[in-house]
Amino acid sequence: MSSENGNCQNELAPLCHIITPVGMLGYGFLEEHVTPALEKLVGTNVPTALILDSGSTDSGPSKLALGESLLPRPSYVRDLTKLLKLVDKFHVPLIFSSAGGDGSDDHVRDMLGVIEEIAGKKGNEHYQLKTIGIFSEVKKSLILDRLRTGSITGCGSAVPALTEEDIESSPRVASQMGPEPFVDAMKANPDFNVIVGGRAYDPAPYVAYAAYIAEAQPKDAASLEGQKLWGGFTHMGKIMECGASCATPKSWSAQATIYQDGTFDVTPLAPESRCTPVSVAAHTLYEKSRPDLLYGPGGYLDLTTAKYEQLKDGRTVRVRGGTFKFSRDVGIPYQVKLEAACVVGHRTMYMGSIRDPILIGQIDAFLEHVKWYAREQHEEAEGTWELDFHLYGKDQVSALPASAGQPSEIFIIGEALASTQALATSVISAARVATIHASYPNQKAGAGNFAYGIGGKMQVEMGPCSRFSIYHLMALNEGEEKLRIQPDDEGPLFYQTVITFGKGQQVPSTNGFSSADSPLPSKRKTREEHVYPENGKPTNQTNMPMTLGDLARIIRSKNAGPFELTFDVIFDAEDVYRMVKESDILNKGAVARLLNVQEKDIIWIGFFDQAMGFKATIPRMRNGRTEPNGGFMENDVHGSQNYIELMNMKLPESFLQRWIQVRG
Repeated sequence: MSSENGNCQNELAPLCHIITPVGMLGYGFLEEHVTPALEKLVGTNVPTALILDSGSTDSGPSKLALGESLLPRPSYVRDLTKLLKLVDKFHVPLIFSSAGGDGSDDHVRDMLGVIEEIAGKKGNEHYQLKTIGIFSEVKKSLILDRLRTGSITGCGSAVPALTEEDIESSPRVASQMGPEPFVDAMKANPDFNVIVGGRAYDPAPYVAYAAYIAEAQPKDAASLEGQKLWGGFTHMGKIMECGASCATPKSWSAQATIYQDGTFDVTPLAPESRCTPVSVAAHTLYEKSRPDLLYGPGGYLDLTTAKYEQLKDGRTVRVRGGTFKFSRDVGIPYQVKLEAACVVGHRTMYMGSIRDPILIGQIDAFLEHVKWYAREQHEEAEGTWELDFHLYGKDQVSALPASAGQPSEIFIIGEALASTQALATSVISAARVATIHASYPNQKAGAGNFAYGIGGKMQVEMGPCSRFSIYHLMALNEGEEKLRIQPDDEGPLFYQTVITFGKGQQVPSTNGFSSADSPLPSKRKTREEHVYPENGKPTNQTNMPMTLGDLARIIRSKNAGPFELTFDVIFDAEDVYRMVKESDILNKGAVARLLNVQEKDIIWIGFFDQAMGFKATIPRMRNGRTEPNGGFMENDVHGSQNYIELMNMKLPESFLQRWIQVRG
């Protein structure tokens, strides 16, 4: 996984530096990590930028459907106040995308308003920030036209075909811009200080800044050298947009140095963290359907030949070998992803617990009776509704001496979705009454079956319920992926606004040019030195493993977009990884049984040698049909708690015998 430490370090010419303070704007970051890094990097007179992401579909569809930001406004004010102070002090640009979480046009305007507010605060009178807003929403009339000409397909096999009703019911449609609009904005405004981007492919602003500094054009990628250059930029952006999640332990902030051939180094800024070849390669698996080919606007990143090298400091990893293939080079139209959500009804819920072991033993039949009672009470009701239940602790037993081995307690959340809030509340009220008072065979406790009233509430009205209505790819005509510089420009889908905030005298950011007045590193108290072991040594695991979790360093699950769940198993010892791979214990049939899907439903399954990892991706399912995250009956909107069956997978006897032979 690693080669000689830094043996080619002097052969590379730096192109630019990028610092990502945190993987999501609004999550907060530590200035004491970012400031020393900026002091060091700007002193090199190599172009340096602050770049970060601000968007995700992980929180579900409601924000996009309702026009609400992912985080409260004070969170953005806090982070942007810190970031703009760094922009002012170090004369570096700030670029972020997917403003407000969904990247809608309104949220780009909201973030421009936050910047204006900060620039007008007392103490910031000297600010003058040339700020570009890039807007990414697409008109529904255009999407309807493209649908009718067959130019729209689902983003993945789990995504249902798009309908005209889906388009019409969506209040707004954002598109994941590629790097082109960002590059165009930088070229048109080379003295910019801040770029606020609408919804974009997460690596897009990273790719754009590196491409802008390199003066690289997409047409250059027809050659192998061009593919490696754009591959390096894209791979770097894919890693950096999550901050230092690629480090161990993972942390907030990271920096990258990009070289003129597309090679790049990545380093975490938290002194207790380090990057290793395995930790960086493993990040490629994170929240993606597959680890080797990563599709984005206009093409795909091919990582089958990527290489990861530990450098001498023990904290930095050098990456090279990825290539980017532009779809138009092989006669395929440029595609962008469209995202939209709509309101499908209103929700009300009730919650509480049951401890009676007699009732717990027949809970499924009892809750079917509760559903029947709710239907009986609403036979004449106008509107549509459905009712279902979340059960927690169903298979747990008590450890208390008096009831050891008996069913302990079930926590129930009843959830109703209806065409109106009043109907949802009425359905839940009936269900709650039945849960409390309905009889059941062999009942002994006649005073009530259900402990409820958490927070003093009998039921809780949850408001509108949303679902993802559009998660599709739209083919673009030549030039539509670019930025409309002037309002009357024809062709490009995306447009900009340029505003200068503040009353001070503008100090140009370096934005790719050496600056004689770049601040030199200041004398700071030296941070504690950390010594890191060499990477790649097999774990000294001597105990007999019994489960897959005993073998793996990481086992995780995560959304891969709204319609898919992906599972990663990553090892830190190569002999263990090879043993698992060669044993075929993670075959398609075994994984399908563990994840409770049919083999035909598995979207991707396989091993990825660079990360010593295994990945499987499946559709998100409810009641036998595909359902995107965040809708009715969601209980893990992030998808992060679905890995337990894999972790607890029992190792077969044949594997244990092989383990004894190899490990002794």
